Amino acid sequence: MTRTTVTPVGRDTLVAHVVERVLAVPGRCRVVVDGAAVLRPADLADALVGPLRAAGRAVARVHADDFLRPASLRWEHGRRDADAYLEDRLDEAALRREVLDPFAAEGRYLPSLWDAVADRATRAGYETAPAGSVLVVDGELLLGRGLDVDVAVHLAVRPATLARLLPEEERWLLPAFARYADEVAPEAVADVVVRVDDPRRPALVSVTDDL
Repeated sequence: MTRTTVTPVGRDTLVAHVVERVLAVPGRCRVVVDGAAVLRPADLADALVGPLRAAGRAVARVHADDFLRPASLRWEHGRRDADAYLEDRLDEAALRREVLDPFAAEGRYLPSLWDAVADRATRAGYETAPAGSVLVVDGELLLGRGLDVDVAVHLAVRPATLARLLPEEERWLLPAFARYADEVAPEAVADVVVRVDDPRRPALVSVTDDL
């Protein structure tokens, strides 16, 4: 039998908790901060950079939104197709091939691939990170895609909270996140789960086995 504990923490404590998990990984470490864009996963990802560098680890920052598919593929079924948003938006093969896998193998990574606003390649060059460095990637709907990472952080909210936070013109996204919760169960697969129904009072979720 398992027991779920939800512990409110301050922002600094949350960052310190994630940093501690990262520092426990030997060698290069790949971190994903996953959450709906309205939950601002990039903010948490950015907050990790300073403490990690203070601990002596070089940090590379990458945004998953810089690895989207071209508009012709993302919007093949229309601009408001929730299934396409979940299935066709991210070029996960490129993120794996150009970032996650070469970073782990040799510290080489492409910081960006596609400018979704201009709908063209960014023409960025490859960069190299030293041994022991940390790659931090933020984005939404990232888990359950077979992306090989060392620490996965998921920002979780109740469906009603997400519906309240999303602007009316973006509520067509709700079925995508409902499918994601049902099919991927990100709270079950992430290494660190953070409830952010009240972003001012994040809470860490831990699951333990009762003996």
